[in-house]
Amino acid sequence: MIPRIKTVTALDDYMLRIVFDDGEIMLYDVKDDIAHIKAFKELETEEGLWGKVRLDTSRTCVYWNDRIDLPSDTLYEYGQSDFSGHMVAEDAPRYNEEQSIKKQQKDL
Repeated sequence: MIPRIKTVTALDDYMLRIVFDDGEIMLYDVKDDIAHIKAFKELETEEGLWGKVRLDTSRTCVYWNDRIDLPSDTLYEYGQSDFSGHMVAEDAPRYNEEQSIKKQQKDL
C-alpha cells in the first residue's frame, strides 16, 4: 500500500518533516538528493524554491516544480522517525492524547 501524506513542512538545512495518514512523523534529509540529482540543485540555487514544497492531489508525492519531486514511499522508507521535538500545531491533539495515556499507565 502506498503511504499517503497528511502534511509536509520544509525545515531548515534542507530537511522535510512529513506527517503520514498512519500517524508516522518522519524527517527526510534532501541534502543527499541535492548532491546527486542534477535537478535538485535548484533547491539550493533558486531563491525561495525550498520553502515552496507542495503535496500533490493524490497525497503520494511532494514536489517543488515539474522537475523536482519525491514519492511518498521513498520518504517513508528512507526518512527517520521524528523524535527530535519538531512539533508543530497540528501535532498538539496527538501529543496531548499520548501524554494522557502515558500518565494513565504510570498511575496504574
